[in-house]
Amino acid sequence: PPPAGASPSSGALNPFDRRLKRKQKNWAALQAEPAKCDYLREEVRGRGRRRGHLRTFPLALDVGSGRGYIAQHLTKETVEKLIQVDIAENALKNAVESEIPTVRVVADEEFLPFKEDTFDLVVSSLSLHWVNDLPKAFREIQRVLKPAGVFLGAMLGGDTLFELRCSLQLAELEREGGFAPHVSPFTAVADLGHLLSRAGFNTLTVDTDEIQVNYPGLFEVMEDLQGKYILCMGESNCSWNRKPLLHRDTMLAAAAIYQEMYGNSDGSIPATFQIYYMIGWKYHESQAKPAKRGSATVSFGDLAKIEGLLKKEKK
Repeated sequence: PPPAGASPSSGALNPFDRRLKRKQKNWAALQAEPAKCDYLREEVRGRGRRRGHLRTFPLALDVGSGRGYIAQHLTKETVEKLIQVDIAENALKNAVESEIPTVRVVADEEFLPFKEDTFDLVVSSLSLHWVNDLPKAFREIQRVLKPAGVFLGAMLGGDTLFELRCSLQLAELEREGGFAPHVSPFTAVADLGHLLSRAGFNTLTVDTDEIQVNYPGLFEVMEDLQGKYILCMGESNCSWNRKPLLHRDTMLAAAAIYQEMYGNSDGSIPATFQIYYMIGWKYHESQAKPAKRGSATVSFGDLAKIEGLLKKEKK
């Protein structure tokens, strides 16, 4: 439920209706052939894997695991035991089986029911963008990590579906004299490193990537989002200030604007998903530490001389 001081109209302290999100994810987990809707999660998992670390983790936690998109690609050589956490019990009941011994727990990302210093690894893929209190979620993840444990995460970024967002807003302004949000708000990448640092992570790595999917037109984008990405993946907008319906005239205007502003040369239109990838470590005294200020023995000004020295050595 909304915390004190927040309301569905303001959305100031909690932009998302978490109970609605739980219903959406539970419904999505029961749909036929849900694997057909996992193309975005599969692509993110593949790109995120290249950013991971090759070592064995005795105990790992998957936050917002859904149907186990990450678990099915892990091996016993990487993770010896896995705990999956999600707010949707149907997603956990219908999780894909893995060769790794797995325990499934229904819990919220903001209130992880585990003791401090429990896990060697925490992962999260495309779940944290629905959290109301992201700083608290990061603090919870840092709390349950063991010293020298690592957090690997991926979440949707602020430019996700910017083409759709802009087209709908311009069409609503033209046809209805105002607009309402149809795509949920996302965190800016400039804030992400600061939030992770405040949560207690160090040796941080934050980078962005974009996945672009091309469609014949706006109606195909909406059909795929509503029928596949949003519903089957449990990604329907659950903002308190969401607008439930779009007028047909507004949709037609948005389709024309989308094609005019963003259309490809072959007549298709792009839909962009921005992904933030995060790596953060919990402090341990064995970790490498930065040198003391003023202890450097080489000046950055000397770097300009390297090219000349290399040329001289080559001669």
